[in-house]
Amino acid sequence: MTDGRRIERTSIDPKLLELLACPVTKGPLKWDPAKNELISAKAGLAYPVRDGVPVMLPGEARPLEPDKPRR
Repeated sequence: MTDGRRIERTSIDPKLLELLACPVTKGPLKWDPAKNELISAKAGLAYPVRDGVPVMLPGEARPLEPDKPRR
């Protein structure tokens, strides 16, 4: 199911990625260019990047495991 938004592939500046942290765990994030997401393995969440801007809101993140509830 789609929410109607057009997905544009973008990239994240490596220096910005070094500064960003998961808002839930305060841990590091990994960039997934195929899905335009920042991944927090520790939290099990994927944060979207929309129009080149990371959306670092836990409520906007998707669980990495489909049946895992959001934190």
